[in-house]
Amino acid sequence: MFASRQPLVADTIDFRMKFPFSMLLDFVDTSLSAVEVGDLLTMAGFELEGIEEVEGHPVLDIKVMSNRGDGLSVYGLAREVLAKDPKAKASNLYLNASNRFDRGVLGQNPANTRVGIETSDCSRYACVILRNIGNQASEMWMQDSLRRAGMRPINLLVDVTNYVMLEIGQPLHAFDFDKLDGGRIVVREANVGETITTLNGLEHSLRPGQMMICDATRPVGVAGVMGGLQTEVSSETKTVLLESAHFLNTSVRRTRKQLGLSTEASYRFERSVDPDGVVAALLRCVDLVKAAAPQTESSDVVDVYPGEMTRGAMRLRVTRASLLLGVPITLSEAEHYLSRLGFEYQVENQDELLVIPPSWRPDVVREIDLIEELGRIHGYELIPERSLEGTTKSGGPQGSELWTDWLREAALRAGFTQIISHSLRDLHPLDDAGGGRLGPRTPASPDTEYLRNSLLPSLSDVARRNNPKDVQIFEIGKVFSSQGDECSETLRFAALSCGPVSPGGWNLAESDPANFFTLKGGLESILSAVGVDLSLMPPNQFDHRLHPTRQAKILAQMSDIGIIGQLHPDLANECGLSPNTVVFEILVGKAYENRDNTLKLRPVSRHPSVRRDISVLADRSLTYSEVAAAIQAELGELLETQWLFDEFVGQGIPEGMRALGIAIQLRKQDSTFTDEEANLVRDRAVAALADLGATTR
Repeated sequence: MFASRQPLVADTIDFRMKFPFSMLLDFVDTSLSAVEVGDLLTMAGFELEGIEEVEGHPVLDIKVMSNRGDGLSVYGLAREVLAKDPKAKASNLYLNASNRFDRGVLGQNPANTRVGIETSDCSRYACVILRNIGNQASEMWMQDSLRRAGMRPINLLVDVTNYVMLEIGQPLHAFDFDKLDGGRIVVREANVGETITTLNGLEHSLRPGQMMICDATRPVGVAGVMGGLQTEVSSETKTVLLESAHFLNTSVRRTRKQLGLSTEASYRFERSVDPDGVVAALLRCVDLVKAAAPQTESSDVVDVYPGEMTRGAMRLRVTRASLLLGVPITLSEAEHYLSRLGFEYQVENQDELLVIPPSWRPDVVREIDLIEELGRIHGYELIPERSLEGTTKSGGPQGSELWTDWLREAALRAGFTQIISHSLRDLHPLDDAGGGRLGPRTPASPDTEYLRNSLLPSLSDVARRNNPKDVQIFEIGKVFSSQGDECSETLRFAALSCGPVSPGGWNLAESDPANFFTLKGGLESILSAVGVDLSLMPPNQFDHRLHPTRQAKILAQMSDIGIIGQLHPDLANECGLSPNTVVFEILVGKAYENRDNTLKLRPVSRHPSVRRDISVLADRSLTYSEVAAAIQAELGELLETQWLFDEFVGQGIPEGMRALGIAIQLRKQDSTFTDEEANLVRDRAVAALADLGATTR
C-alpha cells in the first residue's frame, strides 16, 4: 500500500546542496574532517555556507554555482574531493557510479510500454516498470540520511527516488502505470486548451511551448518540474512506471516560471543534469528498492535517446595555462588534474593536449575553461603574490574607435548636431535599395520590424519632427543587411542639411540656404580633419533616393566610400522635407582604411599672405576639382588656399563654356611677397590652367 497524495519530491526545498557528511564518506575514503572537506570544496569553487549538527552528525550546506549542475549531488562533490585531495581514495560505490552501475539488477522481461519523444527539448527518456513493490517504509539508514538532509521520509519508493537524487543528482518520478491511458509515454509540447492538475493540487492552464509528459491522450506531468495528480502513486497502485530523463535546461526554467512551480527536480534540471547518467539513476534506484523489498519485480529499461550528445575536443596549451594562472603547470600535472576530474585527453606534443569534457560538464566550452579547471585543482592559494610588472597601453579608445571619435568631433566643429536613433524601425522611402532586410523574429510592434540598412531614414524623421526648413544634423551608427545567407553589419556616418547654413543674428545676415556645394564643403572640412582626402565623381549607378543630376559618389584614394547629393523632390515631399534638402552617407570603415596617416607639420609664417584672382574661360566639362588640382600641383607650398568665388554662364560666354573666378592665397615662410613675385606665381597658375584648355578673360 502506498501513502496517498504524496509528491515524489521533498516537502521542504532548500536551493543549496545540503547533505550529511556520512553520505560523502560512502563515496570517498578520506581522513579529512567535515570542516576540512568544507574548506577544500570552498577552494574548489563550491562555497561552504555552513555546517550544522543534526542528530549528532555533521551536515554540510554547500552553495553551488548556476553553471555547475554536477555539484548538486554527493557523487559530484566527491569527485571534487578526490581531485583536490591526493590522499583520498574512491570507494566501491564511487567506482560503481563511475561505471554507471550494474544492469544485472534489472529483470529480463521487456517493459510493456512505449515511449515517444516529439520535442527537441527532451534529448533522452528512459523508464522501467516495477511490480509488487508494496508500501513498506525505507530502511532506517536511508531515513536517517534523508532527515539529516532536511527531507521527510515517506515510504520506500519516495525515499529511494529522493535519495538517488541526492546521491547522483538525477531527478526521478513515478507514475501509476495503470492510470496511463494506452500504457504509453509521449514527451511533447502542450496543446492549446490543455490543463493539468499537479501533485500540489493546483490546476494549470497550459500553452504551446511548455514541455509535458503525456500518456496517449493528455498531459500527466510537467517535464522536469512536477508530476500530475491524476497519475500519482496511491494506496491502490499495483504497478509503477519509474522515469528518468534529460531535458533542455532553458525549457524547464521557462515552463517552471510560467506555471509558478519550483521543486528540487526543476532546480537540478535548470542547471543541467548528466545525460549519460539517466539510465544509471534507474539502475541505482532499482538496486536500492530490491535491497529493501526483494519481492519487487523489475522490467528491462526502455531507453529512447534520439539525439545522443557529442562532445568536441578542445586544444589546451600548457604554457598558456601557466601564463594566465601565474604559476608553472607541467604537462604531467595537467594530465593528472584532468583525469581526476573525468576529462578525456590525448597528448599532442610537449605543450598541447586535446581534451574532451565529460558529459556532466556542459559549462566547459573553451580553452580558458580548461585552464580554470587546472587552476582550481592545482590550488588558487598556491599562486604566488607579486607586484605587477611590465608595460600597459594608455586607456581609452584606440585605432578605428579613436578615429571615429575624432570624426564625430570634426562634425560637431563643422556646425552639425549629432542625433542617436534606434536601430530597429519600419520601412522608409529612404531605405538603401541594396541587400536584403533583417529583423527580429517577433517584433514588438510594426515600428520595430526591421533593422535599419541606412541612416538617412532616421535623419529624415528627426528633421521632419523638428524644423525641416532649418536643420543641420548627423549620425554615426551601425546598419545591417544580408546577401543570401551572409549578414553584414557596417558603421556609417551620414548627415542631412537644409535651410541656412549659419543662422544670422543682430549684425549678421542670414546665409544662403544649404545646397550640394555647402554640404560638400562641410564634408571636405570634416574628412580633412581626420586625414581623408576626398574627391567626387559621377556615380556608376544612380541612387534612386537622390536628384538624378545632383548626386555624386565620394572617393578616398580612388576607393568608393559613399554618396552625396540632393534628395529626389518626390521623396523629399513624401518625407515631409524641403526639396532642397541635401544628404551624404559614407562607410566609416572604408574611410578609415583610406586615410592618410602622414603627420603634416609646417612652421607658422610671420609674413602676410597675398591674394590674386584669376578669371578663365573653360569648357563646362572641366570640373573645378580638376582646376584646383592643377593649381595645387603647380604652386606647391606657396599656395596657402584657393577657392571658387564666381561662376558665370550666359550672355557673352560661348555655348558649352563657362567663366570661372578663382582666388588664390599665397604666403612665403621666409619673406613677404612683392607684387611682381605674386604676379609671376599667378602667371604660373594661369599657364597650368591653359594646359587644361582654359583661357584667361
